[in-house]
Amino acid sequence: HGPRHDHNQAFSRVRQAPQRLPRPHRIHRRRMATPLRGISSMATRQVLAELVAAYSQQSADPVHIESVGGVDAARRVQAGEAFDVVILASDAIDKLAASGHVRAGSKVDLVHSGVAVAVREGAPEPDLASEDAVRRAVLAARSLSYSTGPSGVALARLFERWGIAQEIAPRIVQPPPGVPVGTLVARGEVELGFQQLSELLHVPGITLAGPLPEPIQITTTFSGAVATAAAQPAAAQALLAFMASPQAAPAKRRQGMEPA
Repeated sequence: HGPRHDHNQAFSRVRQAPQRLPRPHRIHRRRMATPLRGISSMATRQVLAELVAAYSQQSADPVHIESVGGVDAARRVQAGEAFDVVILASDAIDKLAASGHVRAGSKVDLVHSGVAVAVREGAPEPDLASEDAVRRAVLAARSLSYSTGPSGVALARLFERWGIAQEIAPRIVQPPPGVPVGTLVARGEVELGFQQLSELLHVPGITLAGPLPEPIQITTTFSGAVATAAAQPAAAQALLAFMASPQAAPAKRRQGMEPA
């Protein structure tokens, strides 16, 4: 287990009024002809959009980050598609480093992201106060859904450990590629949705019932690295340095994540 992260704090903080991100120091002045190109998983889409906007205020370097499913993103990097920067779950970055697709020593941990539970707006909210309460809520749900990413894999393991995996298997709705779990909940297609808080925050038509309790909280660390195929490795490293800096922390917290 990695360090504990207070997702209850993250959960309560995202309800606070947003503040403007402080103007960062100028890092990289040279104007580049082509944008810095990046790829990330969907979980970090909102926070990266905010951080890229802040970076653009202090750097002449244009940045374009495409957010897709994490498995798809890793596959495209492995296929040799030309990216400067790659932002994925930490273990996915480690695999890309081992296979030589991102530069050794360029990895930077950016955020810790926890899992929250959502129900359709107006539906009763389940008790999530303890591991046992969550288990009861899962057993009581007529349908449930969770992401296909690292948090979903960890949830499936949890259901196995509880000894309920076979019982609930017929009630699990797999989200189609590119469709967030929160959307299925909002449409009434599933009663109980589990996904990273950052991905549920901006979905209309749902109620956030809360984060998973600490004993079973699933924390995914997202990291960035410079692609081996990077056309602009120095600029990519400068972007990652900004994203890991203390001035990027408020944006991360606004998006339901904790700075790494």
